[in-house]
Amino acid sequence: MNLQKFFKGAKVGVTGVGGTVGRELLLQLLNLPVDEVRGLEIHESHLFSLDEEYRDEERYHPFLCDISESHNLERMFSDLDYVFHTAAFKHVPLCEKSPFTAVKTNILGVESVIRAALSCKVRKVLFTSSDKAVNPTNVMGTSKLMGERMMTAANSMSHGDGDTAFTSTRFGNVVGSSGSVVPLFCQQIAKGGPVTLTDPMMTRFVMSLSQATELVMQSMTLAKGGEVFVTKMPVVSIKELAEVMIELLAPVYERKPEDVELKIIGPRPGEKMYEELLNEEEVRRTLDAGPFFAILPAFRNIYEKVEYTYEEVDTKPAAGVYNSFKQQPFTINEIRDFLFLPGVLPDEIREKLET
Repeated sequence: MNLQKFFKGAKVGVTGVGGTVGRELLLQLLNLPVDEVRGLEIHESHLFSLDEEYRDEERYHPFLCDISESHNLERMFSDLDYVFHTAAFKHVPLCEKSPFTAVKTNILGVESVIRAALSCKVRKVLFTSSDKAVNPTNVMGTSKLMGERMMTAANSMSHGDGDTAFTSTRFGNVVGSSGSVVPLFCQQIAKGGPVTLTDPMMTRFVMSLSQATELVMQSMTLAKGGEVFVTKMPVVSIKELAEVMIELLAPVYERKPEDVELKIIGPRPGEKMYEELLNEEEVRRTLDAGPFFAILPAFRNIYEKVEYTYEEVDTKPAAGVYNSFKQQPFTINEIRDFLFLPGVLPDEIREKLET
């Protein structure tokens, strides 16, 4: 569906607006004919920075908010049409060391969003999930999986006309986002190395920030309620990504590529060799819709009133699992091209490479 048409005159909320995806959503939404965007964020400095950046934008209204407090969310969700729920703790080791805090935000926060949306009769709520929710090995991934399950189950909690539709999107690494591998490699190359690699066989799904945001917004337009949308993403060998970045960036920092060591340090606890976006159990209830998959609810008898047809795209049953081990990875030239996409490399580095 055309985004201009869908969001025209809408009032939209974005939780975690100070995060990487939240900021980009805010930017893209304000480029559309929305009536209002409310940005919710617990990080005061991030929210202040956005307030300064958009001080002349009358449609943007920032709020300092802990999403686990549903009584505050009800006030902030009043009269909203759509909510993008991006607020979460995402770093695996930190969530492992502080599991109760991760649960408070990533699970109880989802509950608060659901309760507030139902109370305020929000039309649609979209939850941003992670590939780590598939067969999770850690607290962070498990909390994201629970978030998906809660969003699907929430569709059974209201009845009649004007029901709130709850849905999720699941995607892999947003390259260039805070804490992701590309800025880490940039920092290590700038220092002269070593560039640390957990395992030379490791692969990951990757997408640019603009691609991730497009997925999220398109999923909102398509959502019927209860699905998990999964984008089809390119795959990269982390070893080859590191090698290409060393070759490209070492001269930027006045170093020779051959002098920057690539050091194998072994996988971190709970870290997978490859990432999964669609597992064996989900395949039998998944529609292949070209650029994305739509995983339908397991308990279809509970959601019989929802018709999972998407007029905008042709669909067929999914053929099999979707993980980064079975997909053909980027070639070296494709990695180079990907690195030059907006938002992948830091702007100042990309500008130096392009001159």
